[in-house]
Amino acid sequence: MLDYYKAIEAKSAEMLSAAMQQNWAGVVECEKLCAVLIGELRVQSQEMHLTPVQRKEKTRIMQSILRNDAQLRVLAEPWLLTLEHMGAKPLSSVLH
Repeated sequence: MLDYYKAIEAKSAEMLSAAMQQNWAGVVECEKLCAVLIGELRVQSQEMHLTPVQRKEKTRIMQSILRNDAQLRVLAEPWLLTLEHMGAKPLSSVLH
């Protein structure tokens, strides 16, 4: 199950990298893949339980994901506002 967390962490970092390059299509694509991984993780988490050591690793991974998400939001906010001004529906429901 930790593999799913690690994959989400990696995709989160990739999403942040795409945002730093203003590659918003790449951000959206990474977010879609994260959503798939999160769905699979939800299924797995109902069947498996983590050991204390694994829970510690999960906590580290989640903190990393949250840091990436916070940085991504700072970068994405101006882009989302631009979309709103253009009359497009913002992708805030897509982005973390």
